[in-house]
Amino acid sequence: MGDPAADAQHGPQKPEPVVPGQRVAFVRRIGLFQATAINMSQMCGIGPFITIPLMVEVFGGPQAVIGFLAGALVALADGLVWAELGAAMPGAGGSYVYLRQAFQYRTGKLMPFLFVWTAMLFIPLAMASGVYGFVQYLGFLWPDMTPTQGDMTGLALIVLVVALLWRRVENIARITAVLWGVMIVCTALVIIAAFTHFDADLAFTYPDGAFDLSKSTFWIGFAAGLTIGVYDYGGYGTAAYLGAEIKNPGRTLPRAIVFSILGIMAIYLLLQIGILGVVDWHEMLKTDSTAYTAVVSVMLERTWGGTAARIITGLILVTTFASLFTGLLGGSRVPHDAAREKVFFRSFATLHPRHRFPVWPLLAMGVIACVGFLIGRHSSLAAIIQLLMAVMVIVQALAQIAAVTVLRRRQPGLRRPYRMWLYPLPSLVALAGWLVIYGYADESSPGQHPIEWSLAWVGAGCVAFVLWAAYEKVWPFGPREISEEYLHGAGRDEPSDIDPDGEADPGAREATPA
Repeated sequence: MGDPAADAQHGPQKPEPVVPGQRVAFVRRIGLFQATAINMSQMCGIGPFITIPLMVEVFGGPQAVIGFLAGALVALADGLVWAELGAAMPGAGGSYVYLRQAFQYRTGKLMPFLFVWTAMLFIPLAMASGVYGFVQYLGFLWPDMTPTQGDMTGLALIVLVVALLWRRVENIARITAVLWGVMIVCTALVIIAAFTHFDADLAFTYPDGAFDLSKSTFWIGFAAGLTIGVYDYGGYGTAAYLGAEIKNPGRTLPRAIVFSILGIMAIYLLLQIGILGVVDWHEMLKTDSTAYTAVVSVMLERTWGGTAARIITGLILVTTFASLFTGLLGGSRVPHDAAREKVFFRSFATLHPRHRFPVWPLLAMGVIACVGFLIGRHSSLAAIIQLLMAVMVIVQALAQIAAVTVLRRRQPGLRRPYRMWLYPLPSLVALAGWLVIYGYADESSPGQHPIEWSLAWVGAGCVAFVLWAAYEKVWPFGPREISEEYLHGAGRDEPSDIDPDGEADPGAREATPA
C-alpha cells in the first residue's frame, strides 16, 4: 500500500522552493511496463511468504486456496473502481484527489482529510507487517535469535529505511522496475523448487467438513482468509498515486491495475499450491515451528537443500527490504501532496531544505511503523493485518466505491477514458467484499478489537478535521471550495473521448485494460 515518490524531482538543476498550495509540474514518463512493475512490486513484498501459514490456520487445511481466490475477485472488482477514477483524474495523490472531487459538494474537504489521516496509520502498519515478516525469515538464518533481539532488529530496520530516505531519491520508476525483476526471479525459483518435488496428496487432501457451508466456523474462517487475501493483493492502486507522471494515463492505468492483479494472482496460487505440495499443512498449524514462521525456507531446504534455502531466503530479505523502502518513500508523499494542496496540516508540506523530501510525513510514519511492529510482535501478525485493513476499509475502500457513483451524477461531463465494465456490478462485488472484511474483523481477531480501534482512529480524525478547518477557515467554518479541475481539462494529455453532454464520442477509442 503506498505510492513511490509522487513528487520526486528530476534532473541535476537546483530545485526551486516548494510552497504549500503550489502545483508542481510533473513529467509524464512512466509507461505501462513501469506502472505494472510499480504495482506488482508493492503487491508482492513479504506478503505471500508470511501469510500462507496464516491462511491455512484460519481455514484449517489446504482449502486455504479459497482465500486467495476470493481475495483476487474482490481485488479485481475494486481494481476496476480504481481504474475508472484514476483514468478520469490522473493527478498526483490518488485517493485523496478522487475523494476531494466527489465529496466536495456536501462536506468540503472532510473526506480527503480523513483519507490522509487514515493513511497515516494504515501505510505504516503495512510497513510494520513487512518488518514483522523480515524478522521471521531472518530467524531461519539466525536460529538463535531471541525475542528481544528480534524486536531490536525490526526497530533498527525501520530506522535504517528512514535514514536511507533522508536524502533525495530519484529515478524511482527505474529502481522499482529492477526490484520487480528481482521479485519475479525470487518467486519463480520458489515455484520451480516446489513443483519439482510436488506431492498432490499433500496439496489436495482435505480434512473432514472442509467445505461445510452450514458451519459458522467456515464463514468466520472465510472472512479472515478474505482479509488476508486482499491484504496480499494490496498495492494494485499504487501507480494511480503517480497519475501525474503516467504516460497516456487513460489507457495505461486501467491496464496496469488489471495486469498486476492477474499476474500476482497467478503467482500466489502457484506459490500456495506448490508449497502445500511439499510441506504438510499440519506443520503450519504449530505457531512455534519454522514451518509457520518461514515456510518458504523450509520448503526450499527440503527440495534443494540448506545452501539453496539460505541463498533464496537472503533474496527474500532483500526484496522485502526493497518493498519497505519504496513503500515508505511513496507513502510519505501522500500527506505531503495533500498538505501542499491545502487538504491537510500545513507542516506536512514542508520539504527538507537541501534534499527536498517531506520531513514530517517520513518521521511520523517511521514512528507509527515502530509502534505497529512492536504491537504485532507481542500479539500477532494477524492483529496488524486486521487493524490496517479495518482502518483502510472505512474511508478509502468504501468511499471510493461511492465516489464512482457520486461523480457519475455530479460530473456527467467528466472525461472518462475508461468506464467500469458491467457497472455497477464490480462496485457491488467490491462493496460486499469490504463489508465482509470489516463486519467479521472482531471475530477474525478475537481480543484485538480492530473495529473499535478503527472507529476510534476515524473519530479522532474528525476531531482533528474540525480543529484544522477552524484554523484554515474552510467548511464548516467557511465557504465550500468547489474545484472541478478535471471536469475542465486538468490532467489531459490526449484528445477527449467524452462530449460536453457526457456521452462517449462514437469515433473515439475507449481505453480498456486488455
